[in-house]
Order: sequence, then C-alpha cells, then structure tokens
Amino acid sequence: MTTNAVLVTGAFGLVGTDVVRQLVEEGRHVVATDLDNPSNRKKAAGLSSSDRMEVRWADLTNMGAVDTLVSGVDPGAIVHLAAVLPPVCYARRNFARTVNVDATKSLVRAASTLRSPPRFVLASSVAVYGARNPHRTSAVLTATTPVDPCDLYGAHKVEAERAVGSSALDWVILRLGAVMTPVPRWDAGPDTVYFGGLFPVDGRIQSVDVRDVALAFCAATTTDAANEVFLVGGDESHRLLQGALTSAMTGAMGLVGVLPPGRPGDPDSDRDWFTTDWMDTARAQEELSFQRHSLPDVIAETRDAVGWRRWPLRAAAPIMRAYLRSRFPYRGRDGTYADLWGAIRRQWGDPSPDGLQGDSPDTATGLDRSTREHRTTKTPFEQL
Repeated sequence: MTTNAVLVTGAFGLVGTDVVRQLVEEGRHVVATDLDNPSNRKKAAGLSSSDRMEVRWADLTNMGAVDTLVSGVDPGAIVHLAAVLPPVCYARRNFARTVNVDATKSLVRAASTLRSPPRFVLASSVAVYGARNPHRTSAVLTATTPVDPCDLYGAHKVEAERAVGSSALDWVILRLGAVMTPVPRWDAGPDTVYFGGLFPVDGRIQSVDVRDVALAFCAATTTDAANEVFLVGGDESHRLLQGALTSAMTGAMGLVGVLPPGRPGDPDSDRDWFTTDWMDTARAQEELSFQRHSLPDVIAETRDAVGWRRWPLRAAAPIMRAYLRSRFPYRGRDGTYADLWGAIRRQWGDPSPDGLQGDSPDTATGLDRSTREHRTTKTPFEQL
C-alpha cells in the first residue's frame, strides 16, 4: 500500500509529465499511470530516476483495471488528467466519451469505496463555457459564469465535473486555459496546421505555461479551499487575441510571416467562435499561487531553445509559407469570416454535443499518421 501517495492519470501527457516532475521535486510520493505504449514508456524512463515515483500502467476505460489500480495504490489524492482532446475527440466520439466521462466516473466510484477516500483533483477546461464572441461581451470568465458547452469536449467536461462535484469526495476542479510549453514541438503533423488555422484570429485567448499548470495541480492536492472550482490561466500578459498569440510563438521559432493571415470571427454570431476567452484568475492565484511565467518569459525561452535552428528555419520560411497556405482550411472557400465548426465537421466529424456520428475509420476522418499513433494533436499550446 502507498497511502498518501498522489495518483496521477494521464501522467505522460503534456501536463502530466510536469505534474509528476513537480510533485517529486516537492518530496511527494507519486504513482504515475497511463496507457502502456512505446511513447509513454520512453517518457516514463525520463522521469523515473527518483525512488519517490513509480509507474503503474492501466487502461482507465477498463472498470476492473480502475478498481485494481485505485485499491492497490490507496492514494491520498488523485490528479485526473487523462483525456481525449480536440480534434481527436470529434473523430472518435464514442472512445472520447469512454475516456473523458466514463473513466472519470469509474475513478470517482473506486475512490469513494476506499476506507480513507482521497481528494479528487479534476482537470477541466474553459470549453465548458462554450463559444465566446468578444464583440458581444466584455466580461471575462469567472468560476460562476454559467456553463454552456457548444462542442463535444466541453460537454464531456461538464459531465465529468458533475460526477466529481456530486460525489462525497473532497474535490477541486481546475478549468484550464490554453496550456503552452516553451519547448519547441518539432513533430507537428498536418492536422496541427489545419486545426490551428481554424480559429478566428480576433478571438480572445488566455494561455498559461505548463509549469504553472503543474504548480496549480500540486497545490490543489493540499489547499484548504476544497470543493471549489478554479480558473487556471497565466497572468495578464497571457491575455491575447488568437492571431497574436500564434504569431508570437511562431515568430519565436524564427518563422516570422509564414502563417496565412487567418479569418476573423463573425461579430454578429454567438455560435461561430471557439471555446476560449480571458479569465479572472485572482481567486485561483490567491489559493494556489501558481503564476510564475509571463508570456514574454515563455517566448524568450522558446527563442533560446530554438537557438541556432532559427537561421535554417528562416531560410526555409518561403517553402513553409507555401506549404501552410496550401493547408489553410479556408483556402478556396468563399466568405469573410471563420467557419471553424463547419471546417471541423468536414475534416473530423460532427463536433456538437448531441451529434449522432459514431467512431469512424481513421482514413475517413482525415486523421494524419502522427494522430493515429498517439491519439493527440501536438500544438504549441494545448487545451484540456
């Protein structure tokens, strides 16, 4: 038994690796769990040098495996990060629900049966608020803003939140903004380019450094402010428009001007926007004290990490510009405004919460090879 350990699900994803690393640095005992595959084994090998960390492979869609995992670890806290993110969740609706909703319910049920039930910390998302038209509202998001999901992922997170919040467990829910990393991602595939080009360039977005997210999750396992929802985003320097943030990050890699100009959102439509906005993070910062990395800091670190590669990347910029324009989702399509939900529907399937489309073969949904293998889309910033 490892009572008082922190069980981290999705431990080798973008957020999970930093959460595990931060917990170990704080002297906590961590049990990291994720799917057993070559990619995750490689990541685990890079994290398992400490005797305060152990790995237990498990498929959370298997109820028996969840029971065995939770009873065997008997944790003092569970940090639940495992999820199927957009756009993969749109292409594999049934699988996404099994992971995002059913696995959460299984973990809550298993945790509730323990003699000393653990604190349950859930990774949620600002996607629960639905599409956000910045031309119709100047208000920033708060923990009490009514949820109104417009896509499958947001609806899944609302249902997961209700499963956790209605339990008898001690819980904390973190609704994350756009999680970003200063580490360059060199393995981005065509899906990344296509998905990133969909968003209205004038949509509001609040990013947050993945290391700050990890600090928030670690603090959530011990804070006295239990049974509360917190909004986790970076400081005010992280409040940008979508187009400005994307340009800043690609510019830091030496790829100035390679992106197509993009399309703005329709100011007269409350539907045709993505599920991001600026957040009031004051309460979360007061209790969790996690905001350490400003956006200028992240950009500077990215520039330093790219280093000498900036010069060959600059030389390759014309070729990359032509390629990205060929992958631009609105290329050859009439219209002035972004039609992200229509483009998602054409590429991956119905993104709506009540869509009837089931899982489709990968070849029919436009999933590129990297997505088929890893079941995630690697981007400079990710949303949970």
